[in-house]
Amino acid sequence: MLKKVIATIAAALALGHAAAAEHPAFKVDVIGKGAPIILIPGLGSSGEVWNGTVQRYCGNHQCHVLTLAGFAGVPAIDSPLIATTEQQLSGYITEQKLDRPTVIGHSLGGFLGMKLASDHPAQVGRLVIVDTMPALMAARMPGTTAAQMKEIAESMRTRMQAQTPEAMLAVTQQSLRTMISKQEDIDRAMNWARQSDRTTIINSMAEMTAEDLRPGLARITAPTLVLGSWIAYKDYGNKDSFIQMYQQQYQQLPKVQVELADNARHFIMYDDPAWMYDRIDNFLN
Repeated sequence: MLKKVIATIAAALALGHAAAAEHPAFKVDVIGKGAPIILIPGLGSSGEVWNGTVQRYCGNHQCHVLTLAGFAGVPAIDSPLIATTEQQLSGYITEQKLDRPTVIGHSLGGFLGMKLASDHPAQVGRLVIVDTMPALMAARMPGTTAAQMKEIAESMRTRMQAQTPEAMLAVTQQSLRTMISKQEDIDRAMNWARQSDRTTIINSMAEMTAEDLRPGLARITAPTLVLGSWIAYKDYGNKDSFIQMYQQQYQQLPKVQVELADNARHFIMYDDPAWMYDRIDNFLN
């Protein structure tokens, strides 16, 4: 009997290692049963950032919670993270026979969800993008060309590579204070940042900065909900001006709904989860 138990555990571990080998760009935790939801965290974040969302939806949905390679202690990979994750996530959806899952992504995770829905439109049933845009540089500098975006990204990569690890963490902490309201949540995100691979963080930021997803938005067939934040940037414009900026970025996306939170900063799932869940509830129903 003991031999059978040991053999069963060994087989399960072998399957787990084999599954991980098939998608080294991310670690995935599967929770619950029902219609599938894929949850993708942002830069340097663990899938644990979605713990509240899992509690909300994974009683009657099957949630596939990702943590990307190089983030929050997950081993890094050598290839470009966003492009590689998109390819492997598409394969994962096929292998797991997920029927047009809802994809919910925060920040870099939202960017990745957009890319997946654009390049593989038949695989995504619904798309929720939490506070990101398809062309970040164009939001800050309207009229920026594709070539200029790549130049800016490479310049940013060079500057960040020149920073000491300590200086980079100090900048990260300063940035998180503008993105999250509560100190306990800032501390949690900083802990993930300390466990993240420095090279992966730098290259992923450059990868996202260099790419403009707007030309491919028209290929997305999934109804899309964009949840944005603006309050941290109120010194640079009012809510109407931010709504206009989001709508301009997403104007090529045929089935899009844009809503901006009044009280939440970038990590909307921490700052105003009730507002976020209300919008997602209405969208899914």
